[in-house]
Amino acid sequence: MTDASTTTGLLRAARERLAGSPRERLGEWTQGRRILGIGRTPRIVPVADAWHVGALLIGDDRVFATGEVLRARQDAIRGYTAEAQRARFERASAAFRGGFAEGEVLHLGWTEMDAAAVDRGESTGILSLVNGVPHVAWSATGPPRPLADYLDDMLSLR
Repeated sequence: MTDASTTTGLLRAARERLAGSPRERLGEWTQGRRILGIGRTPRIVPVADAWHVGALLIGDDRVFATGEVLRARQDAIRGYTAEAQRARFERASAAFRGGFAEGEVLHLGWTEMDAAAVDRGESTGILSLVNGVPHVAWSATGPPRPLADYLDDMLSLR
């Protein structure tokens, strides 16, 4: 298998094409340390950054499957017509408390994948090897698509 046909090789080439493009940060939930025995409100803190390429988040040396995409928002009193809307705003507020700027896009609930494992024939997250060719499951209902074609299509949109 040539480097250009491996998962790691395809991701390396994508990183080269993405150089200089803006990145988005990935966040994780954290419980603040207790002060005088009182716990702080949970926050979402930045843990990494990556290029958002469709269903993938491509970092400098890591790759992730996307999860929920949020915009950080400052706490405010608002009325909601749906419980889901209120819960989403609470996550956005937790990101603002955790250090994301007002309006900044962030990713939550992402999953790290192992590109080298795919090259060894294992599946990891939404990446797999199908008949010796790296594929990405870009949709929960659609069939896996060759990773090279997927990256070409997504990167041509930039």
